[in-house]
Amino acid sequence: MSGKPVLHYFNARGRMECIRWLLAAAGVEFEEKFIERPEDLEKLRKDGKLMFEQVPMVEIDGMTLVQTRAILNYIATKYDLDGKDVKERALIDMYAEGIADLSEMMGQLVVTPPDQKEAKIALIKDRTKNRYLPAFEKVLKSHGQDYLVGNRLTRVDIHLLELLLYVEEIDSSLLAPFPLLKALKSRLSNLPNVKKFLQPGSQRKPPIDEKALEEAKKIFKLS
Repeated sequence: MSGKPVLHYFNARGRMECIRWLLAAAGVEFEEKFIERPEDLEKLRKDGKLMFEQVPMVEIDGMTLVQTRAILNYIATKYDLDGKDVKERALIDMYAEGIADLSEMMGQLVVTPPDQKEAKIALIKDRTKNRYLPAFEKVLKSHGQDYLVGNRLTRVDIHLLELLLYVEEIDSSLLAPFPLLKALKSRLSNLPNVKKFLQPGSQRKPPIDEKALEEAKKIFKLS
């Protein structure tokens, strides 16, 4: 296979959104084949496209890749967004895991029972302002550079920008105490490829709503 990468997932953020973000930031055009019915998912499985019988899946450079982190690592390496040496890559991986931890908490919100949602949001806000954002503010303050690692754009900057935008969706005031993160968000948002992805009509997905959640449950046969 040649040409544009093809992304296989349902039409929502989920575990594919960070992949969309990274491709867009790298200036890579991609196609999406949305899984809209249980039969679509079953066909991918029967065709042997899903190694572990789950998505996301990306067809790129003649390969069929699954597992989000593996896909992100390939894209980052191919487009020189993974650091210049093993030490930088270790920092990138460490920061990315922290971002993933908080992102995972936020992603669980949509399936949190209504009577537990308020407590879940409170926990997310606490972790955001007292654990995760202070850690990244400290990194930026420690070296005084424009990017998190190596004073150049890497995948972890893009992951962090995506996270900061999700934080703002929950409570925009959470960013107020972190001037360096606010400045980073502004800088990254004005990079040409990122700016384009932030425009209406791009392949960026909106927050998942009840309708999209119900559709996902039907596709994946979740109760």
